[in-house]
Amino acid sequence: MTPTVLIVDDSLTVRMDLHEAFSDDGFATILCATGAEARTAFSEATFDAAVLDVLLPDADGLELLTELRQNPTRGGVVTMLLSSESEITDRLAGLRIGADEYVGKPYDAGYVVARTRQLLGESPDRSADRTTILVIDDSMTFREQLRDLLEPEGYAVLTAPGGEEGLRMAADRRPNAVIVDGVMPGIDGATVIRRIRLDPALRDTPCLLMTAADDYATEMQMLDAGADAFVRKHQDLAVVLAKLAAVLRQSAEQLPIEALGGPHGPGKVLMVSSDRHRMDHWADALRTDGYDVVQASGIDDTLDLLAAQPVDCIVISIDDDLDRAREDCRRLREVPLVGDLPVVMTGAEELMLDCLAAGADDYVRDTDVPEGLRVHVRAQIRRKQSHDDARRIREELMRRELDAAEERAARQLAETRAALVEELEWRNRELEAFSGSVSHDLRGPLQVISSFAEHMLEEDEEPLGEKTRHRLTRVHAAAMRMADLIESLLILAHASRGELRRDRFDMTATARQVIGDVAARDLEREVTFAVREEMTADADEGLVRVILENLINNAVKFSHKVADPVVEVGAEGDRFYVRDNGAGFPPDQADQLFRPFARLHDARDFPGTGIGLTTVHRAVERHGGEIWAESEEGRGATFWFTLPPAAGFTGPDRRGGPRRSG
Repeated sequence: MTPTVLIVDDSLTVRMDLHEAFSDDGFATILCATGAEARTAFSEATFDAAVLDVLLPDADGLELLTELRQNPTRGGVVTMLLSSESEITDRLAGLRIGADEYVGKPYDAGYVVARTRQLLGESPDRSADRTTILVIDDSMTFREQLRDLLEPEGYAVLTAPGGEEGLRMAADRRPNAVIVDGVMPGIDGATVIRRIRLDPALRDTPCLLMTAADDYATEMQMLDAGADAFVRKHQDLAVVLAKLAAVLRQSAEQLPIEALGGPHGPGKVLMVSSDRHRMDHWADALRTDGYDVVQASGIDDTLDLLAAQPVDCIVISIDDDLDRAREDCRRLREVPLVGDLPVVMTGAEELMLDCLAAGADDYVRDTDVPEGLRVHVRAQIRRKQSHDDARRIREELMRRELDAAEERAARQLAETRAALVEELEWRNRELEAFSGSVSHDLRGPLQVISSFAEHMLEEDEEPLGEKTRHRLTRVHAAAMRMADLIESLLILAHASRGELRRDRFDMTATARQVIGDVAARDLEREVTFAVREEMTADADEGLVRVILENLINNAVKFSHKVADPVVEVGAEGDRFYVRDNGAGFPPDQADQLFRPFARLHDARDFPGTGIGLTTVHRAVERHGGEIWAESEEGRGATFWFTLPPAAGFTGPDRRGGPRRSG
């Protein structure tokens, strides 16, 4: 799509100059001579960019800019201010209102067009998937001959009548290839190619050099300058198509890393000097290279401008005050981002070493200005952009290497996980086999030992001695304890494995059933049980029964020394609890409760295996919940646990310690 630019300037010469420059670059233009015409265009016309003169007979460009920025339908319009007002304060005022660029008069039309397209961030010929060829030749006839040759073959053709303009167009439009005449006014074709090869953004662009010369030495000279191919003008133009296709095919095989801007693109140079006449003289020289030149009288204005608008190079004049110039350079180097900009200082030859030591990147003698300044500024911009380009390529390659390393690591992690899963499955099968062995092979001998010991203790035919009876009693008790321990281990294994079968059930009814079973084991004890009504849970009822059995059993056991034991099962919000008024435990030891075989009381006072609470912990965590305990020694204990609904828990089974403790 053709971009449209609105040009507002009271000078007919400026309007037509910009109209011609933008039209040659493929823009449509809307021309306005007054503020009133501009306001009409704001409301009625459609445009992508606007170039506004600051001083108009009936309006102020800053006011127009403010109106444009406040218009909600014009938020994306690229806006450039054009003004003869060169003071830093005027430039800062425009930038702070919202201008994307501020260009002083006299201006370079090529810079205005190139900077506008750069701000728009587009290249229409490339976006149309057409291969773009730039033809640089001083002969309009030959340029049109090449256009007629290339366009039927599907190429988009750009043309430039001279080397400097061709370089600026190449930096702006980034053609896929360049065809350049060997002999032209100004700079010749070989020089154009050398500059292209020095530009980080263009150095890989294929270049065909054309000349009327017919000697082999000229061909070697042109190829040595960096040309990819050499074509004589008297040859059949079909040779151009063949060689162009060949160099484009080779360039397509290069690393696809997008280049940064180059030194021939739209550039901005900031000059710092107290001598306005000297700066005007230098600015005229730099504008011939297509630079926009900004003038500042002191370092304070310079720093203010750099905070609002970036530049490509800074030129500082010593102005017979070496200490001030060195201090200016030092202050620039201390500012983040600004400190990396190339700084060129100018002055007497004997001051060169002092300035370079102060931090300048380059030095130009007064006797070499202005031509020497042009060369050094371009060289410093090229050097900075080459470094930036090289750094960006290194970062891109490093990013690719990191991506490849991450991919390798992910693959290795996946392989390791697969191996661990396979080993875990094998371990689980071994554990299941061990559980079966414990269940059958160990229980049988234990049952035999326990039965014979019990039978011998109860036998009346052959009375036992006191020592023998004592020993048999200990054997029988040990066998029973081992049987209890095996049973507890099997329950723990069951709580840690197997599929969860979640369902919503009546927690109150389950708690009453468990209490009935616990109370039936010791009918002589009187324990008061309290269960909250209408409790429900979304969980595996079998595992919840295991949780309640262990917690209620513990509550009954640890309250047997209390005169009036009370065990309560209830809920608060989404938390369930089992509370007793028994022995309790020290609160600072709560984190030890859920460890296997951990005991906080003497086994002679409160017997048990030490696995019950570990089983409870595993069962709760398998549901994605948490369990913790609150207590004070001698004042009972409360065990809290949560059973989140299935939708609230998507993670794997956890195998850690308790998440919370009282």
